[in-house]
Amino acid sequence: MPNSLAETRYELAVANRILGHEGVLDAFGHVSVRHPADPGRYLLPRSRSPELIEPADIREFTLDSAPVVPPTVPMYSERVIHGEIYKARPDVMAVCHHHAPAVMPFCITGEPLVPVFHLGATIGATVPYWDSLDDFGDTNLLVVKPEEGASLARALGPYSVVLMRRHGATVVGASLRELVFRSIYSCVNAAYLSEGKKMGRVGMLTPGEIEMAGAINKIPSVPLRTWEYWATRLAKRGGLPPRAATSAPARKGSSSRSTRGAPAAGRGQAKGRKKR
Repeated sequence: MPNSLAETRYELAVANRILGHEGVLDAFGHVSVRHPADPGRYLLPRSRSPELIEPADIREFTLDSAPVVPPTVPMYSERVIHGEIYKARPDVMAVCHHHAPAVMPFCITGEPLVPVFHLGATIGATVPYWDSLDDFGDTNLLVVKPEEGASLARALGPYSVVLMRRHGATVVGASLRELVFRSIYSCVNAAYLSEGKKMGRVGMLTPGEIEMAGAINKIPSVPLRTWEYWATRLAKRGGLPPRAATSAPARKGSSSRSTRGAPAAGRGQAKGRKKR
């Protein structure tokens, strides 16, 4: 797990790229993590497509979603989603907002999203549904005002996923790796549920199954195993973000670019990716 701010920034960049590579995020959507040393701040990239995020893109924000350092590049307009959830939920360490195709039918219809297989138990027994019309009437459906973010956080309540009417979903986790696990498998669960409904009646997991399967999914080795799997898939495609350059002078005959910690499968592809 990350043990420094620099490592947290790198893992957040990797998380963005994993979720883009696995189809949860596309050109839109965003992922944040609570600051590892200051719970009153969080880390979120500048406004950029998730699969392009690098550690240098990541900025610090207060829980009021104000940038700690005045920005020189565009910021995500919906960052209040993150700030207001961190305010309301001290237990939340990471947040993802997305518009994945698998969950959009549930956001459009209001049909309940329920767990239907063991890994899907990560969404919990209840997935609330937030309708911005209830508090704000007609809007452009973006969550850009603090009061809108606070309303969404109230709808999320103590749960792990909230659906947003005709917009998308917001997912939270007790760690960045748990968040990535939950974001991906909530979409897989949604796809299975939609396909199952085409065949006939679908039954959700029992309350006991949700509790017990959900507990297994939180064992530390499980998000570690899945993180390694998804990071390796990303590395094989040459999609890992660059690490920050070290301040020490490069040795003669060696590259000055650090690849420390990157899976071996991804190192040789970084140069090829830049030549495209």
